[in-house]
Amino acid sequence: MGIMEKNMMTVARPVESVPAVAFNSVTCRFASSKGSAKLYTAVENTSIEVLDGEFVSVVGPTGCGKSTLLNVAAGLLFPTEGTVEIYGKPLHGVNSDAGYMFQAESLMAWRSALQNVMVGLEYRGVSSYDAREQAMAWLKKVGLAGFEDRYPHQLSGGMRKRVSLAQMLVLDPKLVLLDEPFSALDAQTRVLMENELLALWAANRKSVIFITHDLEEAISMSDRVVVLSAGPGTHPIAEFKIDLPRPRDVSEIRHDKRFANLHREIWDVMKEEVLKGYAQSKRG
Repeated sequence: MGIMEKNMMTVARPVESVPAVAFNSVTCRFASSKGSAKLYTAVENTSIEVLDGEFVSVVGPTGCGKSTLLNVAAGLLFPTEGTVEIYGKPLHGVNSDAGYMFQAESLMAWRSALQNVMVGLEYRGVSSYDAREQAMAWLKKVGLAGFEDRYPHQLSGGMRKRVSLAQMLVLDPKLVLLDEPFSALDAQTRVLMENELLALWAANRKSVIFITHDLEEAISMSDRVVVLSAGPGTHPIAEFKIDLPRPRDVSEIRHDKRFANLHREIWDVMKEEVLKGYAQSKRG
């Protein structure tokens, strides 16, 4: 029995009739360089399901196609082969059920925190009064009451991430897509933001796809961790159920014996792919 088969058998999923997201044999190919007819296969024959209300982290080496899959789920990238279904319906175009939080800063420098959170609602045609009220409520939820009139340059990195969270969640997406949202933060602020996100998620149990390079972050936050192979031709090689109790404090749960065991099990599968990815980047 192969590694993937062994680990896939350990995952006991809850019974759900329709997953929130289903990648069905998805392949994504791109031109390898300007003027070249050769195609680069970023993701190949990949099938992953995310259940309604499930928090799933995707880990793997640098350049393995994690963000590519997130863009496919968002409807920003159409797969070369295969399909994506959102709550049982094929995805064509931008995914209106999804909220996307990018790794890079996405706040508008000329708008205050309040105005940044309001912007999505305004684009949807919500009245200025209602948009303001909803934005104020969400800034309070993320701990920024009293900072509504501050501009991004007047906020710390952690505060800006809180504004970005509020900006996304105020739109009440069914699916939350997070692309290494806390990677640029210092260690202490990162732990605070991870706990903040878990608290917000626990309040309404949105479906989450969380992209991260940090295995400890993935384990401490998730219901399930999916491991991708090194590119090219990335595909899932294993997945693990994270059977740690909730609610969780991400700094405390890392001292749990089961956490250490999970970290060792996942890293044993992942380390060879990380070395492959590193070797490929050196050759590149």
